[in-house]
Amino acid sequence: MKLFVLGGTGMIGSRIVAEALSRGHELTIGSRSPEVAVLDGVQSVKLDVSDTAALAAQAEAADVTITAVSPRSTGDAIAESNAYAEALIAGLGGNRVVIVGGAGSLNLPDGSPVADVVPEAYRAEAQGMRQAFEKIAASDLDFTVVAPAGLIEPGERTGKFRLGGRELMTDEAGNSRISAEDYAVALMDEVETPTHSREIFHAAY
Repeated sequence: MKLFVLGGTGMIGSRIVAEALSRGHELTIGSRSPEVAVLDGVQSVKLDVSDTAALAAQAEAADVTITAVSPRSTGDAIAESNAYAEALIAGLGGNRVVIVGGAGSLNLPDGSPVADVVPEAYRAEAQGMRQAFEKIAASDLDFTVVAPAGLIEPGERTGKFRLGGRELMTDEAGNSRISAEDYAVALMDEVETPTHSREIFHAAY
């Protein structure tokens, strides 16, 4: 499968790239700093998500586009998240996209947004990504959003985790977490075998 990965050099994106390569896929990585993404068997191109014409060209050449971009480059996470959503809608058209979402787009058991209760330092980003999800969900984009658990960080690839819908999953101790490596497994499983078309779901231990 030919995959175009936007943001494939970050903490989560790099794990997705590694997982995709281990499964034998053909990858092109789009990044503002493509020299960072020099890997055997991977083509790197310079691309900013706001360049919708370039985004469209890469998406047309791929079977699936994967986006792993975080709204952390301008200091205004809410505006950046909304611009990101608008760029994906404008640039991807009818091409299939699997999006790395945020746990803030999920809901607590009572239906209230996780974005409203995350620590203050991350709240704007969480709320912005939630707004981006709502904008994408209201569009005609052929999307799937894969949200991580409440805590995602580098760790072990176990291949053992649970999948849930939009309600945040926690373990017996009330923790919601997953390694970036296992998150990449869950995302690539969805890329290869789509089961959540135009939906958001998440993976957690």
